Amino acid sequence: MAQSKGPRHVPQRTCVACRSVSPKRGAVRIVRTAEGRVEVDETGKRPGRGAYLCQRKSCWEAALTGRKDPLGHSLKVALQPADREALRSYALRLPGSDEEG
Repeated sequence: MAQSKGPRHVPQRTCVACRSVSPKRGAVRIVRTAEGRVEVDETGKRPGRGAYLCQRKSCWEAALTGRKDPLGHSLKVALQPADREALRSYALRLPGSDEEG
């Protein structure tokens, strides 16, 4: 019996800043390493606790400077100034200004 080829499952992830749900490929994974550092996980497969952000610069700004610290809360860590600065410089390289997706 042949298996039917229906639509493929697309993993969804929620942005920790704006709480919007989008396909995993459209989000950037941030990971807390075993050493407690916070880094961008470009492969999406590094070990460690992960959180996702949209590619909108406003989400990155909210995650890095917001009063409630949504990124640190999701990763269960206090972001160090060096990690915060590395994430800011990554955000500057994101495509577009503040577009959806």
